[in-house]
Amino acid sequence: MGSVRRPHYIADPLDFQPPGKFAARMTPERFRRLRDVLVRRQPDLTVLMERVNKAHNFSAILRNCDAAGVLRAHVVPPDGGVGVHHQIAAGSTRWVPVTRHASTAAAFEAVRESGLRLLAAHPGPEAVDYREVDFTRPTCIVMGAELHGVSDEGLDSVDEQVVVPMEGFVRSFNVSVAAALLLMEARHQRAAAGMYDSSRLESDEFDRTLFEWAYPREARNFRREGRPYPDLAEDGSWI
Repeated sequence: MGSVRRPHYIADPLDFQPPGKFAARMTPERFRRLRDVLVRRQPDLTVLMERVNKAHNFSAILRNCDAAGVLRAHVVPPDGGVGVHHQIAAGSTRWVPVTRHASTAAAFEAVRESGLRLLAAHPGPEAVDYREVDFTRPTCIVMGAELHGVSDEGLDSVDEQVVVPMEGFVRSFNVSVAAALLLMEARHQRAAAGMYDSSRLESDEFDRTLFEWAYPREARNFRREGRPYPDLAEDGSWI
């Protein structure tokens, strides 16, 4: 029987990287793939995980974020920290950086300052069907802890509550499944509106992110030394 890999626990947003080597030799084909994916990243669509405490759910939500083109995610970690299961995340921790917040209030303030409205996934009487929501608007989807859902503090502060209709005895899906449904609806609406057709990032952010994706180890060295990243040619080579 093989050994069981423990979740990797994280102390800082810059540490949301799986252990081990990423970098294969950069080829023009790999560089074009990185650039093509980055073109479709959505700077105004994100997920805030409020004390999601199971590593496999946290990891699955990050994978959902990557699939929907989310540029970055947010987390209010539970007591004891948050873990990542790298096999479930499938490398998404590299492509979707996560910003930690000390509290729900701090997280909501930061998200609102970036111009996003807050939608809580919550099966309450005030919730609207998620398919009736306009996800082409700047949106942060708030997902709560597995057992209790979004906190009362969070529910009191969001702009709207949304729900996935259910026909059985249970009131809600697993948190990562619910996140996937909401994000895929957002992706469907945004694709229909042409929001994935060209880059929506500022040019400086696009170039910076592309270099960090292509050369993560070198990028860390440049940051540590306080030096700017070099420009990249069309094939990914340094200029």
